[in-house]
Formats: sequence, C-alpha cells, structure tokens
Amino acid sequence: MVEKQAESPLMQKLLERIVRSPQHLLALETTNVAEMLAQMRMLAMRGGTSIYVWDPENGIDSLRESGLHVPGSKRIGDALRYVLQSTHFGIYLFVDFAEHLRPVDTVLLRRISRMQTANQRKLVFVGHGFELPEELEGMFERIAAQGRERPRLKLRDGRWVE
Repeated sequence: MVEKQAESPLMQKLLERIVRSPQHLLALETTNVAEMLAQMRMLAMRGGTSIYVWDPENGIDSLRESGLHVPGSKRIGDALRYVLQSTHFGIYLFVDFAEHLRPVDTVLLRRISRMQTANQRKLVFVGHGFELPEELEGMFERIAAQGRERPRLKLRDGRWVE
C-alpha cells in the first residue's frame, strides 16, 4: 500500500512544493507522520533526492541511503547547527520535535530562514496540531499534506493569488 501511494502525483507535488518554496523553514501538517515518512522514503530512493529525517532517538538519518547517520545530531540544537553548516542540498524532516525545541534554538532557526546560498536546504517540521515559536512568525510556510482541497484564491491588484 505504501509503494502505491508513494508514487502518487499528490506526494510528488508535495515534494516539489517543498523544493520550490521561497522559505527555508516549512511546517507540514499531517495526521499520519509514519505514512508520510514512508512515502518520502520511497520518493528519495527512487528519485535520488537527498531527504533526511531527525528524531530524538536517532538524530539525523538519510531516507535515501539506509544506514547513513549523522553522528552527534541527537540533540535538536546540534541537528540545527548541522543543517546550517551543511554545504549540500537537502530536505530535513523534523518529527517529534515539539518538546525538544527550546527558545535558544529559535536563534538557529532564524539564521536558517535567512540563508542566502546557492544550494537550497529546506527544514520541514512534520506533525499534527503543533505550533512553532511566535518569534518565527512570517519566516516559515505552512503546508497541509492532505492537499486534496484547493487553496482559497483572493483577488489582489487584478490577479488571483493564493
């Protein structure tokens, strides 16, 4: 079942939306984190996209290459510093982060949101019903994984925009 859904155009569009986002920080709302990670793993393995996942037990692991682990990345602050200092393109999915995110980490998140580099790095917080710190308001894009509903369009200066 996971493989069939992993190849769905909806998940591919979600990945493309993450990559095309002008923001480096994103908040991905999903009710089934495990299923979404399984689908992202299949996309990473088949498409060659560098997608990593962080969780408090394992730190940063590659979804594309099993067994590829970033040592010393179990603490969220260390993982954020790794993302900030990385010189390669990558999508970093952070799960189970809410109780580990401290006020001091918002400084690193603000630096990540203002990165001006040629290689795009995207840090995506994945979960359901979570809130990011107020200090980050306007620095991240919120995305719903159940993209079946059409975005509400607004008329601005004679153009329809999301």
